[in-house]
Amino acid sequence: MLGTELQSWPNVTTRPMFGLLGFYRKKTIFAALPVTRAIGAPNSIVFKIKSVTPDLLLRVNQDRRVSIGTGMRAKGWISLEMNSSEDLRDALSWLREAYERAK
Repeated sequence: MLGTELQSWPNVTTRPMFGLLGFYRKKTIFAALPVTRAIGAPNSIVFKIKSVTPDLLLRVNQDRRVSIGTGMRAKGWISLEMNSSEDLRDALSWLREAYERAK
């Protein structure tokens, strides 16, 4: 469902990458959803946010489902573990943030 939604957003294309499906806004990657493997927990999605601001970092730290891995942090990648359909709303919010910053 998330992939279908992301593909409906303007200027979004996809490319396979290492068992994931990468989502690009024009030429800038902003998210990856698992296809045959995941980064972290099997039910995790990852998204990339350029220039993580202090406010955004606070938001990351307040959400127990969200994590920044040490290697991924330098690259701006953040993961969100999804455990129920109720997490879809928050996932879309994080993905929208990543999409908006991928200009």
